[in-house]
Amino acid sequence: MQKQPDPGTCHYRYTTDKQPLPDPKCTPGATNPKVTQATLKTTICSSGYTKGIRPPVSITGREKTANAASYGYKGSLRDYEYDHLISLQLGGDPNDPRNLWVEPPSPGHKPDAGPNNPKDVVETKLKTAICSGKTDLVKAQQAIAHDWTTALKSLGLPEKAAGGEPTAVKDPDDG
Repeated sequence: MQKQPDPGTCHYRYTTDKQPLPDPKCTPGATNPKVTQATLKTTICSSGYTKGIRPPVSITGREKTANAASYGYKGSLRDYEYDHLISLQLGGDPNDPRNLWVEPPSPGHKPDAGPNNPKDVVETKLKTAICSGKTDLVKAQQAIAHDWTTALKSLGLPEKAAGGEPTAVKDPDDG
């Protein structure tokens, strides 16, 4: 189990449309050194990649509880996701505490209702853009770590498909 920040030392931030963001001092993001622009085909652009590097729940369950305390959260964790700020499908580090946070539900997100977390949609769109050569790995990692709600726009990528629907869904490998 990775040591988490001290209890009560981290603070959630929220965008103007009430989307949750982590405390950049506690959760700045961390990348997996094995994922580089040169290794994309054998790492994040390879089907099943995230399943092979995801830490087991026996570890992340305890970390989630400790991380919630870091953010001063004492309620039920049922609706909160222990989330990688830079997702595994974008080359985020699987178990570095600087890359994990207890993410509150986004407005409109229904836990356990499938891939409807808005952050997950952004992550998959970024992965698609990286693997198709439309954006650079490091730029995408930096954009999502800075603010996942503006990552697509900051990279000049389309946010919605025709008709206003998201153009991608959560990568089933990213869990």
